[in-house]
Amino acid sequence: MARKLKSDKLLFGATLLLLCTGIVMVYSASAVYAMERLDDPYWFLMKQSAWVLIGLCVLPIVMRLDYRHYREPALIWTILAVVVAALILALFGRPVKGATRWIQLGSFGIQPSEFAKIAIIIFTAALLERRMDRIDDVSHSLLPVGVVLGIVLVLILLQPDLGTAVALTMIAAVMVFAAGLSYSYLAGLFLASLPALYLLVTTEEYRWKRIVAFLNPESDPLGVGHQLIQSKIAVGTGGILGRGLMGGMQKLFYLPEPHNDFIYAVAAEELGLVGATLILGCFVVITWRGLRAGARAPDRFGAFLAIGLTTMVAFQALFNISVVLGLLPTKGIPLPFVSAGGSSLLINLIGIGMLLNVSQHGSSSHVVTATLAPQDA
Repeated sequence: MARKLKSDKLLFGATLLLLCTGIVMVYSASAVYAMERLDDPYWFLMKQSAWVLIGLCVLPIVMRLDYRHYREPALIWTILAVVVAALILALFGRPVKGATRWIQLGSFGIQPSEFAKIAIIIFTAALLERRMDRIDDVSHSLLPVGVVLGIVLVLILLQPDLGTAVALTMIAAVMVFAAGLSYSYLAGLFLASLPALYLLVTTEEYRWKRIVAFLNPESDPLGVGHQLIQSKIAVGTGGILGRGLMGGMQKLFYLPEPHNDFIYAVAAEELGLVGATLILGCFVVITWRGLRAGARAPDRFGAFLAIGLTTMVAFQALFNISVVLGLLPTKGIPLPFVSAGGSSLLINLIGIGMLLNVSQHGSSSHVVTATLAPQDA
């Protein structure tokens, strides 16, 4: 057994810094909106703080659970069954903005699709550990991943939630790529997915309008292009040092959902290039330390688990920031640890806790090439 090391302070520190930044920015971005709509400027602040407190209570517990217990088949299938049942239950919930993505538990709303990310990562990591020696054998390794992932994706798309479906697909793709899947298979899977993606976009008018707005937001500045235009204005007017905390203008009913998907635009306007770069730097640190934990994991399951969890956080951050900067079409993917939202925050903190546990069991004598090398059965 690999010797147990101390927790990764850089990984934990970057996460904690993002959490603190998130609480401050959620209040700054939502205070006026909450006062106008809910008659309570602290409503989103208190809700976000409650989720952060819950997450920080769960994180040390998860951090102390040996990650190797997650590879037990009974636990994996139980988690998957609960997630699938929750996704089905959510479809019968009360629609919010045309989507049925939440299960209401008192004053808290739980989004099962967020928990599906952890379930898919654990399942894929355990399967790849056992079958990566025949990774290019489709029926042996890829088919089981595809079937389970496909069931979950269909339920998520019925909500509908294309953003989470794309994120889950990307996470699984990165994990099988790390297992050594041939480039030709990856290219084939990508090409095969294009018709399905085209149909998903073109059959829903609002999705097609987002593509049009991304290509030319000025064509409808008061409609579908409004969000992107206001986001760019917020980022551009922040300058080097920003307008100062609470001094942003675009959050004052110009930028829709400033405390959720476009909170990075508010941060760029108020904290400037310096603050926006610091936030980006924290995600770079998390990605670096997460991949490092995978490279030093004592077994292949730990390596795949770390790669999947790191991809989960890194992809969401990259996608969200790219949307804010106008590099990708608008899609509802929150900025991890910073955007308002309980389920996403909790799941990402659970993921960090699992990463910290993998890093505790790591050893500098392991490298990713050795960890992921096929072993004799």
